[in-house]
Amino acid sequence: MKIGYPRALLYYKYFPLWERFFHQLGAEVVLSSPTSKAILNEGTLAADNELCLPVKVFYGHLLELRDKVDAIFIPRIVSVEKSAYTCPKFLGLPDMARAMETHIPEIWDPIIDLRAGWRKYLSSVISLGRKLSESSLKILLAYRKGVKALSSYRKLMLDGQTPIELLEKKSVAKSASNKLKIGLAGHPYNIYDRYISMNLVKRLRNMGVEVRTSEMLPNNLIEEQASKLPKELFWTYEKEVLGTVFHWTETGSVDGIIYVLSFACGPDSLVQVLLEHELKKYPQVPMMPLVIDEHSGEAGLITRVEAFIDMLQRKKVVRS
Repeated sequence: MKIGYPRALLYYKYFPLWERFFHQLGAEVVLSSPTSKAILNEGTLAADNELCLPVKVFYGHLLELRDKVDAIFIPRIVSVEKSAYTCPKFLGLPDMARAMETHIPEIWDPIIDLRAGWRKYLSSVISLGRKLSESSLKILLAYRKGVKALSSYRKLMLDGQTPIELLEKKSVAKSASNKLKIGLAGHPYNIYDRYISMNLVKRLRNMGVEVRTSEMLPNNLIEEQASKLPKELFWTYEKEVLGTVFHWTETGSVDGIIYVLSFACGPDSLVQVLLEHELKKYPQVPMMPLVIDEHSGEAGLITRVEAFIDMLQRKKVVRS
């Protein structure tokens, strides 16, 4: 049995868990190819105009998988914590995929809703596993191994690796402590997709910059920082961005911040306003928002990044 896994959206957060889970149950996980111009163009044509860039990219990956697999894994992710939800598009992603005019294979869409409790969640995992095995024990053991794989993945990120290196089984040496430090804020699917981000992580490193991301901070620290908002934000992944930036600014652990957001994303735009308001308290840590969409040009984006890095380097020289 070949299970398709789109290399988009939450692939960068949870792939080790589900890849190990399916493998333990005897299935082969087939990844879509890395995002390319062809994949983005196909996704843009298949999607409604008002959808955000990451969902258009996701559509392109679905179409790239359609003739390669027996089923495609698209979980309905409602909530990954008790007090918050995910973006509405994650809730409706399986329905949006089924509504595409092009035929795609069967969709496996377990409901991930931790607001309903762990018992309901594990029941959903068992229902998913029953497509491959009749043994509930085997399914739960497979899930346990998946959780261990995800835990190992996250520990390596805390040590300074990014999903790009880990998922491609590469490694990056630790940077010298005197390097310019840039906090790269935003959702993993905006930051780590090499095509739509124009390989921003690698470009920054080639400029002699140490890149820091949300994945390099423990969850409890991020949650503690995000709780400082006057009113709790009810989107989990947006809280991660806020908590990360709040930590960087409060501790002065970065010299500047680049916030990567996608055009037509409402939550991203709200987070940008909140960040700009908060960063008025910390003028010593400048932030540059970087908006990307399917029309973004490489030359303009890289010119802005280079100018921002040059400004920070000059500032660091003056201070030293």
